[in-house]
Amino acid sequence: MGRRIEVLAPAGGREALEAAVRAGADAVYLGGPKFGARAGAQNFSLEELSEAVRYCHERGVRVHVTVNTLLKDSELPKALELVKHLCMIHADAVLVQDMGLFSLLRERAPELTIHASTQMSLHTPAGVRLMKELGAERVVLSRELSLGEIGEISESADIELESFVHGALCMCVSGQCYLSAMLGGRSGNRGQCAQPCRLPFGAKGGTGHDLSLKDLSYINSIKKLSEAGVCSAKIEGRMKRPEYVAAAVTACRLAADGGAVPEELSRALEAVFSRSGFTDGYLTGRRGRGMFGTRTKEDVTAATEKVLSGLRELYRNERQSLPVDFTLTVEGDRAMLGASCGSSAVFVCGRAEGEGPIYNSIPGERCVKQLQKTGGTPFFPREITVPREGVPMPVSALNQMRREALAALTEARGTVKPIPFTDMPIPARRAFQRPGGELPVRVVLRDCGQFCQEMAGCEGVCLPIETEAVKLRDLMDRGARVILDLPRAVFGRERELRGLMERRKAEGFTEYLCGNLGAAGLCRELGVRAHGGFGLNIANTPALEAFEKLGLESAELSIELSGREISRLGAGPRRGVTAYGRQALMLTRNCPLANSPKGCLGCKAPGFLTDRKGVRFPVICRERGKFGVEMLNSVPVWLGDMQDELSADFAVLRFTVENSVETGEIFRAFRGRESLNAAYTRGLFRRGVV
Repeated sequence: MGRRIEVLAPAGGREALEAAVRAGADAVYLGGPKFGARAGAQNFSLEELSEAVRYCHERGVRVHVTVNTLLKDSELPKALELVKHLCMIHADAVLVQDMGLFSLLRERAPELTIHASTQMSLHTPAGVRLMKELGAERVVLSRELSLGEIGEISESADIELESFVHGALCMCVSGQCYLSAMLGGRSGNRGQCAQPCRLPFGAKGGTGHDLSLKDLSYINSIKKLSEAGVCSAKIEGRMKRPEYVAAAVTACRLAADGGAVPEELSRALEAVFSRSGFTDGYLTGRRGRGMFGTRTKEDVTAATEKVLSGLRELYRNERQSLPVDFTLTVEGDRAMLGASCGSSAVFVCGRAEGEGPIYNSIPGERCVKQLQKTGGTPFFPREITVPREGVPMPVSALNQMRREALAALTEARGTVKPIPFTDMPIPARRAFQRPGGELPVRVVLRDCGQFCQEMAGCEGVCLPIETEAVKLRDLMDRGARVILDLPRAVFGRERELRGLMERRKAEGFTEYLCGNLGAAGLCRELGVRAHGGFGLNIANTPALEAFEKLGLESAELSIELSGREISRLGAGPRRGVTAYGRQALMLTRNCPLANSPKGCLGCKAPGFLTDRKGVRFPVICRERGKFGVEMLNSVPVWLGDMQDELSADFAVLRFTVENSVETGEIFRAFRGRESLNAAYTRGLFRRGVV
């Protein structure tokens, strides 16, 4: 990028904000009163947001505000009001996950800088290029990427890249976790995650906490990240204490400036918060057992008052990081002091006392010395120009002019021009009309062996793109409309996937199911027909419309919507609702079943995790983990006997661990609108999420 990498710090509240700024952060990210991915943080009211932005701008620190949750139709007006306020106070950037909000903001505030949140699950060149095309100025990359994969994205996409360098590490790819939502109705996609993954989930040969990873720390690799194309080094922790923020920022500041991080600071950083230490397994490609860890008693007690009090010293005083130039002149009985910093300049006047006693006259050298006293402010003196003969005024008067000039300069730096925001109503929804007759069905299979002949009449049969072409052709010959399912996890394998798509296209397969933005981007680039999967997290009408503009012919709605919320959505592309299937609760790159001394076991059949109550959750992978690993719900969703309540163009039946006999029985039960003859859940269709 040709510039020093930015140190980006979390600020969950005012004290953490001051700790970040005083420790040397170039930018901070924080949340407003609603719609941030850390609802449990202290966060900021609208008035506090205004004060925070002014405070940071006065000190040359940028402010990024998180509006990065999935939004329901009813919430969009308030979200737009929040962003309107952010434009008025000139926040430097807004982080967004929801594609509906993203599209609305591009229309209403084209000059607003929007960053694509890590909740968008962006981890491929095509996905990043797509967001660049749509108007994002920065992408916050998925945490699971290696250094080489980050470099590949940087080389193929001309856009700012932000990477996490320190803090908590979720087992699941951000934006693809439904564990908290399904188990307790608290959505991680809406800032309400209850962190059930930190509870015991055991795999054979594992540690018993096989969904809990250590915190990541790439501080010693910040220079390498910068060389790979990352422009911003992001610290996780909007729910962490100010001492943690100060320690992490100080360490990152040293590393970003090319210095070494003292061992004492590294120990203090680990003491203030860690989970069995830190890991850089994703960045280095050394995944496996070494990445797993929990918050132990020793981790908790390491944050002693001695450690914390030492870290408070890092942000006790104002950081003097802004160069100020002074120019002192005298004309008759009038003295004028000019102060400038960057593009801001101010002038204050004082009275020269030419007829006064000699002790009221200040020599030139003394003038310089007095003007150098900028302690307690964010400024340090750079160039000072004074009359050689000095000025005829008391020292106290010159000191007062200096204080007034610095106060005026601080105020000038905090005064910014609002970003234009055009108020316009959200377009009236086109009413959705459910087609009459029997509800069409789309089936999603793991392999051809799950196909039964009754499925030939489905509106689509989805199979993994890596399925052998001869088997796919056989299904087409049997009357099936084949849609190729693209993997939701494509870390470092986009060229391979693109090549496979090109071959399948040449073989006559022209329809593809997209579970992430990268897949949608590839379909757009290759000119093939695209359908949206649940991983796109489509939760509102503008999101449906945004994906329709991107060329999606159909889209499966977010599984976190209730039936009532689905019924209130307006029209868009043809839409589907999950009516059967073990929902993927997590999409991971580090397989929980490989958390054993033997590593990957090459499972020939789905394995499972067992929670503290003895409930089993199946775990499946694609191509031995090459295209990701999914943890499934313990029981499937079943809405087959509630079809009259499905406000959709088609129902989705997703088969994962079922054999060919079971798939046929379930398919026929759906067609017959019967109750399922097995344990099942209604999922979130009745209760929705908070």
